[in-house]
Amino acid sequence: MILFAGRRTGSNQGPATKELRPPMNREIDPIEVRVTAPTPTGKDEPLGIMHRDEALAKAKEMGGLDLILVNPNSDPPVCKIVDYSKYRYQQEKKAKEVKKNSKATEIKEVKMSYKIDVHDYDVRKKSALKFLNQGNRVKCTVMFRGREVQHDQLGFELLDKLAADLDTVCVREGKAKREGRNLSLIISPRPEVLKRVNELRRADEKAKKKKKVELREQRAAAAAAAGMSTAAIAAMNFDDDDDDDDSLDDDDDDDDVDLDTDIESSLDDLFGSDNFADDLFA
Repeated sequence: MILFAGRRTGSNQGPATKELRPPMNREIDPIEVRVTAPTPTGKDEPLGIMHRDEALAKAKEMGGLDLILVNPNSDPPVCKIVDYSKYRYQQEKKAKEVKKNSKATEIKEVKMSYKIDVHDYDVRKKSALKFLNQGNRVKCTVMFRGREVQHDQLGFELLDKLAADLDTVCVREGKAKREGRNLSLIISPRPEVLKRVNELRRADEKAKKKKKVELREQRAAAAAAAGMSTAAIAAMNFDDDDDDDDSLDDDDDDDDVDLDTDIESSLDDLFGSDNFADDLFA
């Protein structure tokens, strides 16, 4: 009996996901709608209540823009005159910002041996303090090798000492517990520390938004001085400054990664003496 093995053809990938977009232009029911349009400063200006066809004509008059249904549950429904690609970009940017702000606080980790010396302990404590002041939770881990696990009581005492030394900025999340050969304790920032961190973040975001508005106003004023019409100015894409801010945010993230790498991967700075590093990672 002869068996023939056939090679399976085709892609294993599932069907392409269809983009979910709001009703726009002729997809909107021919009814009266409340219409808004963006101003050069980025704010929405109400244009009043009009029939869908009148709103479509207004969108065409403003430079061939789209009429997008943004709130179908309102009475009457609310539509916005804007370029769809720009609208989609703004919505994605807002969703990204919301996700960034609502993300659970990151857990950082500091590791040490139960027989850590004073200098190395001070380095760990300084790292944990920095993470707490950034609003992050910190996992403090005491590592054991081989028969060292019989000295676990010294590990518990070391974690208690670290938590007590940082008591002014942190609170414990339960008791220290065993994870295999290691002991770990999670500490989190005190409410007043988180409040200060959030205030600093809000102040920074407020300054960035103010800078964006000023830049848009300057560009709109320059365009008006060049003789452009109000409709043409409103249709202009002023999102270049947003891209610049995104690149700045990316640079800040890179700096954070480099800083964490310097703290966690540099044996000389983080773990102090070579003898301890050899003992820990041998």
